[in-house]
Amino acid sequence: MGPLEGVRVVELGSIGPGPWCAMMLSDMGAEVIRVDRPADVDGGAGRPYDFVHRRGRRSIGVDLKHPGGAEVVLRLVERADVLIEGNRPGVAERLGVGPDACLERNPRLVYGRMTGWGQDGPLAQVPGHDINYLALSGLLHAIGPADRPVPPLNLVGDYGGGGMLLAFGVVCAVLEAARSGQGQVVDAAMVDGASLLGSMFHGLAQVGGWHDRREANRLDGGAPFYGTYETADGRWLAVAANEPQFYAVFVEALGLSLDALPPQMDETSWPGTRERFARILRGRTRDEWVEHFRGRETCVSPVLTLSEALHHEHNVDRAAFVPVDGVLQAAPAPRFGRTPGAVAGGAARPGEHTDAVLADWGFVPTEIDRLGRAGAVVRLENAATG
Repeated sequence: MGPLEGVRVVELGSIGPGPWCAMMLSDMGAEVIRVDRPADVDGGAGRPYDFVHRRGRRSIGVDLKHPGGAEVVLRLVERADVLIEGNRPGVAERLGVGPDACLERNPRLVYGRMTGWGQDGPLAQVPGHDINYLALSGLLHAIGPADRPVPPLNLVGDYGGGGMLLAFGVVCAVLEAARSGQGQVVDAAMVDGASLLGSMFHGLAQVGGWHDRREANRLDGGAPFYGTYETADGRWLAVAANEPQFYAVFVEALGLSLDALPPQMDETSWPGTRERFARILRGRTRDEWVEHFRGRETCVSPVLTLSEALHHEHNVDRAAFVPVDGVLQAAPAPRFGRTPGAVAGGAARPGEHTDAVLADWGFVPTEIDRLGRAGAVVRLENAATG
């Protein structure tokens, strides 16, 4: 069992970083119950867009706009260690499941809140997505080619600066609650998390160590020894020969001499050196270069497609992807020596486990039946009429 075995989590259904955080907690052994809206209990036709993030937990359908819906969640909270939600500030309170109501039922509860802008501030009620939070952190301006900023998928705001931040905050608060006997609210904002991930660059920019231009710095593709290069077959290599010893091996492997090149850290010479490297690297295919660099003490890797990554020898040897729901998914990480994480199962269909979860969490059959007939809870099989 994973290191979070015995931890019980109630997840109010949302999108993006909230489900991703819940997946992380489930992978580490926590029991997570996802509370889905009646509108999502649609018979389960087709996979939801984020089906991977929904793996490893059961789902119940609860109508939080029904007078009895909030009471169902509060009853679950009484037996939970954690609740996580991803609504705009104030929505959970209006639905009757905000922090005050939940902590009154369970003073030890950790109440995790996932938003883009945070619970307060002038933008707290403004809609947004990953790229918006990244933009306000200053990091979007720093990422991409010289002529325009480019979002690095939605990895920095949603997942690294959002879901990961919330998971870390929740586990910290659970550990603290074990000592103090008191729960608390965890306010995880993607704009805060993105800024935290970029803390080194903010610091460097303020002391003259980072140019406020893209492709002009050591780690943004400006340096010839850190970036990507196209090969003869239209594929790419990733080069990260940062340190002098790695740079020397890289240059020698290209058939060049350090004596014939400008100093590695001479920024004025970087464009010319980059073009020189590019001409050479365009002379062979990606895989030919991979073989050429194999065993050499430098930092060169093939840029794999998503499908190629699934079958790379290193990923296969480490079982980095595991079969779930008929597709290969990233395995739980990090890896624990004594209490390893595991995927508890595939993505549940919304409302698939309503009766079973309620029974397991202390509701008696007559209550479950009454709540179903009243429409406070929704079962998958009666979604068409519920």
